[in-house]
Order: sequence, then structure tokens, then C-alpha cells
Amino acid sequence: MEKTWNNKAWFLVLPVLLLVAFSAVIPLMTVVNYSVQDTFGNNEFFWAGTDWFDDMLHSDRFWEALQRNLLFSFIILALEIPLGIFIALNMPKKGIGVPVCLVLMALPLLIPWNVVGTIWQVFGRVDIGLLGHTLWALGIDYNYVRDPIDAWITVIIMDVWHWTSLVVLLCYAGLVSIPDAYYQAAKIDGASRWSVFRYIQLPKMKRVLLIAVLLRFMDSFMIYTEPFVVTGGGPGNSTTFLSIDLVKMAVGQFDLGPAAAMSIIYFLIILLLSWVFYTVMTSSDANQ
Repeated sequence: MEKTWNNKAWFLVLPVLLLVAFSAVIPLMTVVNYSVQDTFGNNEFFWAGTDWFDDMLHSDRFWEALQRNLLFSFIILALEIPLGIFIALNMPKKGIGVPVCLVLMALPLLIPWNVVGTIWQVFGRVDIGLLGHTLWALGIDYNYVRDPIDAWITVIIMDVWHWTSLVVLLCYAGLVSIPDAYYQAAKIDGASRWSVFRYIQLPKMKRVLLIAVLLRFMDSFMIYTEPFVVTGGGPGNSTTFLSIDLVKMAVGQFDLGPAAAMSIIYFLIILLLSWVFYTVMTSSDANQ
């Protein structure tokens, strides 16, 4: 008996495909088009081939911004992942404290990115900001507008304050899904708290930690709004990440060709590093 196929289900998927094509594929193709052409306005384009890509890959400006991005993402992951695990481990698992803690953890995630930047911009000001004025009163020479180190510290603390909650909520979801039988067996065996964490909690959290690492890496590597609002990429170029430099090139200087080439390289770097993160973490999980 011949098997028949019902292709009517594709009509249910078609709206999603059209939406993705409109919101992602078409803009991407437009960027690709600009990356291989040059224009002097009036919709007149000239074929440039791979010249813009070659210019970007030999540009000190691009590599310096990339180094700042990688350093920032490394610091963010090194701070937020352990901090998120620590907070999740110490959150209550039963009682009225559970909803209270979950709401408090979710609050920073509800604040828009530009508002977060504005909050910390005012908060860190020496003249009117609570943080900046307090540090100045204590004799600490803090000024994120003039000092690159202060600017980096401000941006990092701001991101930790804003996004550690995401790691906490993911880790907490992994912890509450562990059956009580594991803890009862560990208690009978006289396992220490570190042993419980090392052999029970951490392995059970590996999948949510993979999601947390991937999300936080991609978000931190693509960060734009918060540092742009707080420092504008300064002082100098100390906090000019790839996203900020890309906007300056495309909007400020109107160099559409180089900006398009840079955005494609930027996208490919994010895709490659995310794939490496995913492959390494899933392969280590499969080998155990």
C-alpha cells in the first residue's frame, strides 16, 4: 500500500517562514549587497568585490575593538556564571521566600537596556550620582568619564547587576528539578556540601549552564545600548566595542560598504564562537 503525504501542514508554517524572511533574511541580504559595493549617493553603486572585507581584516581599529569585546565577554562570564550559581544555591526551595526571591531576581531583567544605561550614567556621576559622589567623598578618585579603568569597572558592574539574574533563574530551575532522592542518598552516605554540589547539583545543572553561557556570551559580545548610553565608547576608545564602532561607521561616517563588511564579519565571529562553546560543552557532557 502506497503511503500518501499530506502537505497541507506547510500552510501552518508558511506565516512563520515569511516573518523570518522579512525580519532576518531580507535585511541580511541587503547588508551582503552593500558589503560588496561602493556608493557615492543617489543610489549609484559600484562593484567593490571583497575590498571592504580585506580593509576590515587589516584594520587596527577592527582588531582593537574585537579584543575589547572578547575581554569584556570573558570578564562577564567569569563573574556572572559563578555568582549566579552561588545565589541560586542559597535561594530558598520552599515557603514564601521562593516567590519573593524569584520576583526580586526578575526585576532587573524587566528594565529596558537604555533605561539601565541611564540609571548607571546618573548613578556613577561624581556631582549628583550616589555611587560617584560617595566614592569621591571617601577620597577615591573615581570618574568614569575621564578614567578608562573606571569606565570599564562601571560597565562591567552594570552588566553584572543587570544580567546575573538570568543565570540565577536558569540555575535555580535546574536545581529545583533534582529529585529529593539524590539528596537523601547523599545524606545517608554522609556526603559533604561540596560533594553534593560537585557530584549531584553541578552535573544536573550542566544543560541549563550551557544555555546560560551561550546566552550571556552572545549578549555580552553584542552589547551596545548600555555602554553607549553610559560612556559613549569613551573615554577615548576604551569602551568602544564592535557594536558601537559599527554604528559610528554606518551612521556617523556613513561608510556603508565597510560597515556592512564589518557587520558580516561580526556576525560570523559570534556564530563561530557560539558553535565552539556549544561543541566543547556538549562533547564534554557526552564523554562522561
